[in-house]
Amino acid sequence: MDELQSIIPKHGGYRNLKSFRIAQLIYDITVQFCDCFIAKRSRTHDQMVQAARSGVQNIAEGSQASGTSKKTEMKLTNVARASLEELKLDYCDFLRQSGLSRYKPENPALVRLK
Repeated sequence: MDELQSIIPKHGGYRNLKSFRIAQLIYDITVQFCDCFIAKRSRTHDQMVQAARSGVQNIAEGSQASGTSKKTEMKLTNVARASLEELKLDYCDFLRQSGLSRYKPENPALVRLK
């Protein structure tokens, strides 16, 4: 087993990654948000939940793949980023279509999150 470990470097550990924990939080919040504000049978509900889930799952997959392929790790990390960007656009669309505006970065509600 020691010989195998020297060939394939340690990988995984994604549960300790800040990006994974934040993506997981985004997923949980998105599920709750969609259940409250988006019709459950709508395509938008499904798309938003799946985009959030994809962010989490691809970070985990990329972390697992890192032991054998940095290229695959980077590809899956980029898929996670793209999924979360898609989700961000869905949230922006919701605000726009609801006649609401985004907080400015200096808003106290956002400043305390930094």
